[in-house]
Amino acid sequence: MTNTVQVNRIYIKATPERIWEAITKPEWTQKYGYTGLVDFDLKAGGKHRTHPTQAFIDAGLTGDLIDGEVLEADPPRRLVITWKLLMDPAMADEPYTTVTYDIEATQTAGTRLTVTHDVTGAPATGAMVGGEHEDVDAGPGQAAGGGWAWILSDLKTLLETGDVIVPA
Repeated sequence: MTNTVQVNRIYIKATPERIWEAITKPEWTQKYGYTGLVDFDLKAGGKHRTHPTQAFIDAGLTGDLIDGEVLEADPPRRLVITWKLLMDPAMADEPYTTVTYDIEATQTAGTRLTVTHDVTGAPATGAMVGGEHEDVDAGPGQAAGGGWAWILSDLKTLLETGDVIVPA
């Protein structure tokens, strides 16, 4: 089996504390990326889930979207979690993967956010979070498959401008 690790890095004009909140608080996560209402028990061994927003419920997806466990929480510097997308049967059948968020203030470039996703043994998950299914021609509210690059770009836009890339 080949280890597959994806690393995404972005610089954001925001404090580490604000980025931490944007990753771990539902009032933020419902605004960017694929949306969803995160629910974290921010201690080693704690659970995390992403619950559907009304838009998901209206589309017929009423169960939890993402499931996992907190492996490490060091606010506002580092969060390590196991991660599984439940809303897609192909990905739900794959093993849990590991996502690490490293948040570091820099002297000159704002805050560096590095997201490392170990998708070993989970090729469908790796393809999705790697952006292989991106549909750049989808209409508003229909974009899918842009993966971590799209999520992080949307997070950056939200934190820096108060806007998002694709309106709901």
